[in-house]
Amino acid sequence: MTWGLRHYALARSLMDVPNARSSHSVPTPRGGGVAIVLSFLCAVSVLMAGGRAESGGAWAILGAGALVAAVGFIDDHRHLAARWRLAAHFVAAVWVLMSLGGPPHLDWFGSVLDLGWLGAALAALYLIWLLNLYNFMDGIDGIASVEAISVCAGGAVLYWFVGRADLMAEPLLLAAAVVGFLCWNFPPAKIFMGDAGSGFLGIVLGIFSLQAAWVSPALFWSWLVLLGVFVVDATWTLLRRMARGERVYEAHRSHAYQRASRRWGGHLPVTLGVGAINIFWLLPIALCVGAGLLDGVVAIGIAYAPLLGAEIVLGAGKSDVSKR
Repeated sequence: MTWGLRHYALARSLMDVPNARSSHSVPTPRGGGVAIVLSFLCAVSVLMAGGRAESGGAWAILGAGALVAAVGFIDDHRHLAARWRLAAHFVAAVWVLMSLGGPPHLDWFGSVLDLGWLGAALAALYLIWLLNLYNFMDGIDGIASVEAISVCAGGAVLYWFVGRADLMAEPLLLAAAVVGFLCWNFPPAKIFMGDAGSGFLGIVLGIFSLQAAWVSPALFWSWLVLLGVFVVDATWTLLRRMARGERVYEAHRSHAYQRASRRWGGHLPVTLGVGAINIFWLLPIALCVGAGLLDGVVAIGIAYAPLLGAEIVLGAGKSDVSKR
């Protein structure tokens, strides 16, 4: 499918042309993430038809995932105003919460909290932020793909570790779909994911984390640990840019991963580094939370602390425009 989409993008001149704020130097087709969307939605439909997927989670993925991907597909072809994108993202978040039966309970230092309507609002904001940050973080070759593969594989290992192997299928299938796309997106990329693919991955990973919380409130923290690289980089950079009064949706090159790719002379070391951090640092901490050896909130602090340190060292969020 990615091969076909690449030819489609070339025929329609659907190209990402480098500019002063780009992290690449060669015009490259975009929109290949549609292959991930179509293959994974088909896989979830087959699982649901065979009774091997929880219906609420499956409907959340099918409805919200399709909506977010459709909006991203339109935006990949022609610019769509931010207000319409956000409106669609809000509808997708509401659909997810309705399909899952509302927001899950939250584990807070050993106490299970039911936040009611406040919890629903926070869960919606969480989903909207996650799908948008995934779009922000899809800025160098292969990074969004490697993040999705390693996080989903880590989530599957987590489910096996806590005795819920029945939940492994969906994350493993999403990882497999992204592996197919990564064959074309590995540095140097022959096609980019586009908003359709990055937004879809963000909302689906958010759904996985909320599903996990319904299984056990502590598992939400495990998934949040696994997503740490993207969550910390996007959030810290956004806060720094907001503090300077910059437009948050304006393209820039001030994320830590973008600065690291310029410092280390290419995309490949950073992309592989993200995978290594996820596997060798974040996954063991997530497993400790799942095993009850570590409190979820404490685990977030431990997992995110060195990531935040890297943000500061790399100067994430600082202005990327040279001043006289």
